[in-house]
Amino acid sequence: MKKNHLKPREEQILLLLKKFDFLTRDQIARYFKLGTKRNTNYVLRRISHYLSHVRDGQQSIYYLNKEGRAYVECEKVRRKGGNLQHTIMRNEFWMFYGCPPDWRNEIKISDQKTNVVCDAMFSKSLRYHFLEVDNLQTMQKNRAKIKRYTELYTNGSLAQTLKHFPTVVWLTTTELRKKQLLEACKELPSVKVYIINEII
Repeated sequence: MKKNHLKPREEQILLLLKKFDFLTRDQIARYFKLGTKRNTNYVLRRISHYLSHVRDGQQSIYYLNKEGRAYVECEKVRRKGGNLQHTIMRNEFWMFYGCPPDWRNEIKISDQKTNVVCDAMFSKSLRYHFLEVDNLQTMQKNRAKIKRYTELYTNGSLAQTLKHFPTVVWLTTTELRKKQLLEACKELPSVKVYIINEII
C-alpha cells in the first residue's frame, strides 16, 4: 500500500492508535496539539478512510479500521465493546503521567511462582510502575489481583531483578473505591490511587 499521500502527523495519529487501541477526539487533540475542536475534526476527516469511530456519551472514540490496520501494519483487530471505557481511562492516565516513552500495555509479570497481567507497565523517576484500571470489575476481582501482587512482593525475586518492587498505581472511579483499594493494598510497599475525575 502506498504511504506517501498522508502527512507525517496523520501517519503519527494512525501509529498512536495502533499502540493505544482507542483514543477520544479530545485525547488526539491534546497529544498532537491540534487546538480547536473544528481543526481536530478537519484533521480526523482527512484520515477518515483509515478510521472507525463510535459515540460514547459526549465523546467520539476513534480506532483503526481494516484500511488503517493495513496502512500501519497492525494485526490486532479492535472491537467496540465493554472494555472501551477501560482503555480510554488507561490512555488518559498515560497522558496524565507525561506519556512515558517506555509505556507498555498488557504486560505479564511473573517470578515463576506468581503471575499477574498488569494493564500497563512504565517507569517514572527511576522507578517502575504497574498500572491497574478499576472501571467495571468487582472489588473481589481487584482484591484477588492485589493478593497476587502481594505474593510477588513477598517472594522477593521480582524486586531483586528490578532493583526495587514497582509502585502499584490504581486508576478508579469513586472516592469509596479509592479507600477500598488503599486498604486492600496496605501490605504493598508503594501504592498510589487516583480517581479519574482528578486527572482529566
